[in-house]
Amino acid sequence: MRVIAVTGTDTGVGKTVVTAALAAIHLSLGRTVAVVKPAQTGVAPDEDGDLTEVRRLAGEVSLYEGVRLPDPLAPDTAARVAGLPLPTLREQQELVGSVAKEHDVTFVEGAGGLMVRLGEGYKLADIVAPYNARWVVVARAGLGTLNHAELTVASLLTGGQDVAGVVIGSWPEHPDLAEEQNYTDLPRVTGVPVLGRIPENASALPVRVFRRGALNWVPNL
Repeated sequence: MRVIAVTGTDTGVGKTVVTAALAAIHLSLGRTVAVVKPAQTGVAPDEDGDLTEVRRLAGEVSLYEGVRLPDPLAPDTAARVAGLPLPTLREQQELVGSVAKEHDVTFVEGAGGLMVRLGEGYKLADIVAPYNARWVVVARAGLGTLNHAELTVASLLTGGQDVAGVVIGSWPEHPDLAEEQNYTDLPRVTGVPVLGRIPENASALPVRVFRRGALNWVPNL
């Protein structure tokens, strides 16, 4: 089994579309793929969330959600505001472990950035700690991304994590000077490679185009 943790340098950087692209790549190689979302916030009980979008874009992946909370806040805050319980760290770890045993590749997608609390006193790194996870960091293209990406990767490396590299979650059709230079500088400042770039608005593409494109968007997986 292989566990890949997908985190971001911030909220809204494109983690879900990157997870979908990576899942599509592994599906194309004939592997069984699962995606675990330990905490989904800002969605109603009967509303489609990030996992539904991953399956729509990537194909037949198995989906598992640890907890769903109605307010668009950090999970521990959303649970407190709603007066709802959160899974324990052990429950989240056991979910990932049981899913990983039955699939070739299991993606565990966090919420927001690396340091966001997904439960009472635990983060994404705590959930995947027993499974020798490989990490993918999703970053923005524009100004500020060098600082955010370097801080995120440094925190992971300091914690002894295996960081595969950075994926830019939304790459514009006509990048400006800052975006072009950020793409060049990210490997230098983070110490890990840029694995690829997802085109801006890729989730709006026909799914067949998205799945074919994923192979070229993240060529260094």
